[in-house]
Amino acid sequence: MSYLTESLKIEILMIIGYGDRARTQCEVVRLFRETHPDLLLLNQGTISKIEAQYREMGHVRKVPSKRQAVVDDDTKLNLLLALEENPITPARQLARDTPAYWTSTRIYEKGRLAPYI
Repeated sequence: MSYLTESLKIEILMIIGYGDRARTQCEVVRLFRETHPDLLLLNQGTISKIEAQYREMGHVRKVPSKRQAVVDDDTKLNLLLALEENPITPARQLARDTPAYWTSTRIYEKGRLAPYI
Protein backbone atom coordinates (compact mmCIF):
# COMPACT_ATOMS: atom_id res chain seq x y z
CA MET A 1 0.00 0.00 0.00
CA SER A 2 3.01 2.30 0.36
CA TYR A 3 3.29 2.60 -3.43
CA LEU A 4 -0.08 4.37 -3.58
CA THR A 5 0.07 8.13 -3.32
CA GLU A 6 -2.48 10.11 -1.36
CA SER A 7 -4.21 11.18 -4.58
CA LEU A 8 -4.56 7.55 -5.73
CA LYS A 9 -6.05 6.61 -2.36
CA ILE A 10 -8.54 9.46 -2.69
CA GLU A 11 -9.37 8.24 -6.19
CA ILE A 12 -10.04 4.77 -4.76
CA LEU A 13 -12.41 6.32 -2.21
CA MET A 14 -14.22 8.17 -5.00
CA ILE A 15 -14.55 4.91 -6.96
CA ILE A 16 -16.02 3.23 -3.88
CA GLY A 17 -18.73 5.87 -3.73
CA TYR A 18 -21.16 6.37 -0.87
CA GLY A 19 -24.72 5.67 0.19
CA ASP A 20 -26.84 3.74 -2.31
CA ARG A 21 -24.18 4.12 -5.01
CA ALA A 22 -21.41 2.30 -3.10
CA ARG A 23 -19.55 -0.34 -5.12
CA THR A 24 -18.23 -3.68 -3.95
CA GLN A 25 -14.50 -4.15 -3.49
CA CYS A 26 -14.34 -6.42 -6.55
CA GLU A 27 -15.85 -3.68 -8.70
CA VAL A 28 -13.44 -1.11 -7.25
CA VAL A 29 -10.43 -3.32 -8.02
CA ARG A 30 -11.65 -3.91 -11.59
CA LEU A 31 -12.33 -0.21 -12.25
CA PHE A 32 -9.01 0.88 -10.75
CA ARG A 33 -7.09 -1.65 -12.85
CA GLU A 34 -8.88 -0.43 -15.98
CA THR A 35 -8.02 3.18 -15.12
CA HIS A 36 -4.39 2.53 -14.11
CA PRO A 37 -3.08 -0.55 -15.95
CA ASP A 38 0.54 0.56 -15.49
CA LEU A 39 0.46 0.39 -11.67
CA LEU A 40 1.11 -2.69 -9.59
CA LEU A 41 -1.85 -4.96 -9.06
CA LEU A 42 -4.32 -3.81 -6.46
CA ASN A 43 -6.23 -6.34 -4.37
CA GLN A 44 -9.27 -6.32 -2.12
CA GLY A 45 -7.15 -6.24 1.03
CA THR A 46 -5.61 -2.93 0.01
CA ILE A 47 -9.04 -1.48 -0.77
CA SER A 48 -10.30 -2.69 2.61
CA LYS A 49 -7.36 -1.10 4.47
CA ILE A 50 -7.79 2.24 2.69
CA GLU A 51 -11.52 2.27 3.39
CA ALA A 52 -11.01 1.29 7.05
CA GLN A 53 -8.38 4.00 7.54
CA TYR A 54 -10.71 6.60 6.05
CA ARG A 55 -13.63 5.49 8.23
CA GLU A 56 -11.47 5.46 11.37
CA MET A 57 -9.37 8.61 10.88
CA GLY A 58 -11.22 10.64 8.27
CA HIS A 59 -8.18 10.87 5.98
CA VAL A 60 -5.83 8.62 4.01
CA ARG A 61 -2.55 10.37 4.77
CA LYS A 62 0.37 8.30 5.98
CA VAL A 63 0.23 7.94 9.76
CA PRO A 64 3.56 8.23 11.60
CA SER A 65 4.48 5.13 13.56
CA LYS A 66 4.77 5.16 17.32
CA ARG A 67 8.23 5.31 18.82
CA GLN A 68 9.39 2.86 21.42
CA ALA A 69 9.07 3.94 25.02
CA VAL A 70 12.26 5.05 26.69
CA VAL A 71 13.59 2.76 29.41
CA ASP A 72 14.58 4.48 32.65
CA ASP A 73 18.02 4.20 34.26
CA ASP A 74 16.98 1.71 36.96
CA THR A 75 15.64 -0.70 34.36
CA LYS A 76 18.81 -0.32 32.29
CA LEU A 77 20.91 -1.15 35.34
CA ASN A 78 18.74 -4.17 36.17
CA LEU A 79 19.07 -5.43 32.58
CA LEU A 80 22.83 -5.03 32.59
CA LEU A 81 23.16 -6.78 35.95
CA ALA A 82 20.97 -9.65 34.79
CA LEU A 83 23.05 -10.03 31.62
CA GLU A 84 26.31 -9.94 33.57
CA GLU A 85 24.96 -12.57 35.94
CA ASN A 86 23.72 -14.89 33.17
CA PRO A 87 24.68 -13.76 29.64
CA ILE A 88 22.70 -16.50 27.88
CA THR A 89 19.32 -15.45 29.29
CA PRO A 90 16.75 -15.05 26.49
CA ALA A 91 15.46 -11.55 25.76
CA ARG A 92 11.87 -12.47 26.51
CA GLN A 93 12.85 -13.87 29.90
CA LEU A 94 14.67 -10.62 30.71
CA ALA A 95 11.59 -8.68 29.64
CA ARG A 96 9.42 -10.75 31.98
CA ASP A 97 11.80 -10.11 34.87
CA THR A 98 12.04 -6.35 34.26
CA PRO A 99 9.47 -3.75 33.15
CA ALA A 100 11.12 -3.36 29.73
CA TYR A 101 9.82 -4.28 26.31
CA TRP A 102 11.45 -7.41 24.91
CA THR A 103 13.04 -5.61 21.94
CA SER A 104 14.82 -3.34 24.39
CA THR A 105 16.31 -6.34 26.13
CA ARG A 106 17.23 -7.90 22.77
CA ILE A 107 19.21 -4.78 21.86
CA TYR A 108 21.12 -5.07 25.12
CA GLU A 109 21.81 -8.73 24.43
CA LYS A 110 23.27 -8.01 20.99
CA GLY A 111 26.35 -5.88 21.40
CA ARG A 112 25.01 -3.66 24.16
CA LEU A 113 23.87 -1.10 21.57
CA ALA A 114 20.71 0.79 22.41
CA PRO A 115 19.64 3.60 20.06
CA TYR A 116 16.43 4.47 21.92
CA ILE A 117 17.23 3.43 25.49
